[in-house]
Amino acid sequence: RGEDRPERTEPLSDSEREIIQDTWGHVYKNCEDVGVSVLIRFFVNFPSAKQYFSQFQDMEDPEEMEQSSQLRQHACRVMNALNTVVENLNDPEKVSSVLALVGKAHAIKHKVEPIYFKILSGVILEVLSEDFPDFFTAEVQMVWTKLMGALYWHVTGAYTDVGWLQVSSSAV
Repeated sequence: RGEDRPERTEPLSDSEREIIQDTWGHVYKNCEDVGVSVLIRFFVNFPSAKQYFSQFQDMEDPEEMEQSSQLRQHACRVMNALNTVVENLNDPEKVSSVLALVGKAHAIKHKVEPIYFKILSGVILEVLSEDFPDFFTAEVQMVWTKLMGALYWHVTGAYTDVGWLQVSSSAV
């Protein structure tokens, strides 16, 4: 592994896992809408991320993006992957195998720069705390931030494993 591999995050405690699973229950009921909101904000604020999607890489208008079947499908995939992680937080092997698959597919098949995972996780946290303010208190946001750090750690580990040279920790 590379010299600059970030430190692995502390594992979540039992109570932290419960907080994640509890708050996620509210989010996942609105899975597609939340996923679409997240991706639209991601692509509006970081338009370079659209380059990986043939169907909407040239779209500027958020309302037009919202109608894209490719965007809606990807939103569901992102939310379902997060759901699998949250449902299996007590099974670290399962979590790391799911995230290794996600990382490898994005590295090998889609050639996505890994930094986009860090950016996307920040957008997810923003949207969740804005759309579910009653559940995403400061304490809950801290726990989710810790989870997102762990997700990024696993995904970038998969990039390193497939020989992706530079997993940078700096922003785009």
